[in-house]
Amino acid sequence: MAATLEREIKLRFDSAEAARDAVVAAGATPIHSRRLQEDCLLDTADSELWRRRCVLRVRMESGKSLLTFKGPVQPSDMKLREELETVVGDGTLLLQMLGELGFHIWFRYQKFREEFALDDVIVAVDETPVGTFVEIEGGDRGIAEMAAALGRGPADYLLDSYRGLFTEHCRRLGQPATDMLFDAE
Repeated sequence: MAATLEREIKLRFDSAEAARDAVVAAGATPIHSRRLQEDCLLDTADSELWRRRCVLRVRMESGKSLLTFKGPVQPSDMKLREELETVVGDGTLLLQMLGELGFHIWFRYQKFREEFALDDVIVAVDETPVGTFVEIEGGDRGIAEMAAALGRGPADYLLDSYRGLFTEHCRRLGQPATDMLFDAE
């Protein structure tokens, strides 16, 4: 698969229900039901990827796994970066293999994600341990139009990663930023 440029923004919502209702009212159609995603960010012992402002992620959900490389964020009104992604048969085994190659997990995070589509955008309702977000991914125009349909504008765009949002949340609470995981029930 060729490299693609990923364009996205996040918008904060008060609840998953409010986000879902707004997305459906904007005309988006459900394409993937709500499921738990477990993500692991990896790097080398000398933080080579972090120094390059890149990300290597293994995502596991519903028995399926994805390996994703993201390049540095490029200047833009939206979050814009190169993305390479492929489906992997066994995420746990992949993590073990990457460990043998010198990579280690430096951050883990979870979210419940539900996805919708409208024209050239994919809209995700993400329930995280630090709040609910709508992530809009697609073309510049489609993202801006969907955000406007949700009653939001560029001043509302969050361009940070979930790691960055989690770190800021922990800083405000005076807590250490470890992994962003749901409490075990």
